Amino acid sequence: MEKEKIISELSFKAVRSSGAGGQNVNKVSSKVVLTFDLKNSQALTEEEKLLLETKLYSRLTTDLVLILNCDEDRSQLKNKEIVIKRFLEIIKNGLFVPKERKPTKIPKSVIRKRIKDKKNISEVKKNRRKPDLN
Repeated sequence: MEKEKIISELSFKAVRSSGAGGQNVNKVSSKVVLTFDLKNSQALTEEEKLLLETKLYSRLTTDLVLILNCDEDRSQLKNKEIVIKRFLEIIKNGLFVPKERKPTKIPKSVIRKRIKDKKNISEVKKNRRKPDLN
């Protein structure tokens, strides 16, 4: 994954933010909307696209476009930085493939110990019974 190449494919739109802020909210477009077209991306290989499509399925539109918003700060530049950082984190997590788990074998000594313990418990319980006098 090449960060610069991917970032160059992003498109940004500045929108008026909602919520508190007084008159500033009505005048300044500080909210940033990031869109990333996964299907037409040149920075990602086909395997990476398929992996991201499956892992980010719930976050993508029907046209395989990822849309992220940020209106945390009053500064448009800060919001842009925040949304880029968030986007790169999502892509990094989406491309992460966990190592395959190798099932461990139970050591023979552990198996022998368990069977020995079972025999001991069985013997103790046998000794608790009333003797058979027939």
